[in-house]
Amino acid sequence: MNCVFCQLIREGTARWVAREAETCAFTPLNPLAPGHTLVIPTSHFTDVFDTPPDVLTASMMLVQRVAAAMRTALDASGVNILSASGPGSEQSVPHLHFHVVPRWVDDGISTWPTGHSRRCFTGDPGTQLAAALTRAQR
Repeated sequence: MNCVFCQLIREGTARWVAREAETCAFTPLNPLAPGHTLVIPTSHFTDVFDTPPDVLTASMMLVQRVAAAMRTALDASGVNILSASGPGSEQSVPHLHFHVVPRWVDDGISTWPTGHSRRCFTGDPGTQLAAALTRAQR
């Protein structure tokens, strides 16, 4: 497998913010803001769809700790947590990752989509999602 994130973990060449058994955090080469950090599982999982729940939990716990550190160490007033999963999502690296981007009032960046999807559905998508979740619990 030729995964750039797995290679960083193997070689230890990233600018590490945290390294733990199940998860790690490092700064990207082209940060969106000072302190922008990526949180990833240390084992290879492509996206949210194939990551076990315990690994997702560990990843989100590190995301939360990194976000809290951004408040204290960088005086960030907020954070954006960004992730993409699957071919239709613009996922750039096929290894689950969360961007934790510190934010400040009037910092000049926007991470919220400005457009709307052209995709149309018959029926109510919320109702369809609720039914799928109910079926999955059975």
